Amino acid sequence: MREQEEEERQKTLLEELCGADRPLYAVLSSYLYHTPLAAISKKDLDTLIKEAEESEDFRLAIDKAIFEGTQNPEGRERHVEIIRNLALRATDAAEQARQKREKEGLSERAASLGRRVEDYRFMSERTGDILAVASEYYSERLLESDESVRREARHAGRMQSKREEQATGKREEGERAARRRERRKMSRGERREAKKREKIENAAAEDRRRGREEKRSEAEEEERRIGDLEKTAREARRAERRKR
Repeated sequence: MREQEEEERQKTLLEELCGADRPLYAVLSSYLYHTPLAAISKKDLDTLIKEAEESEDFRLAIDKAIFEGTQNPEGRERHVEIIRNLALRATDAAEQARQKREKEGLSERAASLGRRVEDYRFMSERTGDILAVASEYYSERLLESDESVRREARHAGRMQSKREEQATGKREEGERAARRRERRKMSRGERREAKKREKIENAAAEDRRRGREEKRSEAEEEERRIGDLEKTAREARRAERRKR
């Protein structure tokens, strides 16, 4: 039982979504991206399709079509047809390239193209399943990406506050040192008055320091709270996926 639980914990998101469908996992593990916003071309789909027709390399267009399909559930059927059509055209282009490499005696390259032919053929036959899994996969990845961006922003804010606090501490220490030097030049009566003012200023500085510490402590507690909420939400989404 323990080994089974350990195996479940080690499953990737894509493995969870594909379940026992190993052929689907095998294809999607090569065609879905951990960071889609960074990996997928920013060009519009029509431009990518035109470039694919000229180069006979449909990969970028297919990647874009899959991602756009995941982001437009109301147009799911239209994107299924677009992806299927691109996969069929990619199959033909890859098959022609494979045959050409075989004739040229480039067997290793031909074998690679042969695997690509099989992937594209599978994609044209299982387009609906591919888009369904990709939708859940990219939805989760984008949620995690948003969480990461927010965490980094909060971390940057904390680091900035820390730098400001250090600068404030150095400035206040410099001001105290300057006041001590000034007191050495004063008469006894002036020094007594200066020490009284120093005591008041030190108390105010200590209050400000405690206020900054309290604010930092509150920020750390809020970060823990947000982290717990995000973790709970991730676990809930995973539990929901495992029920399917």
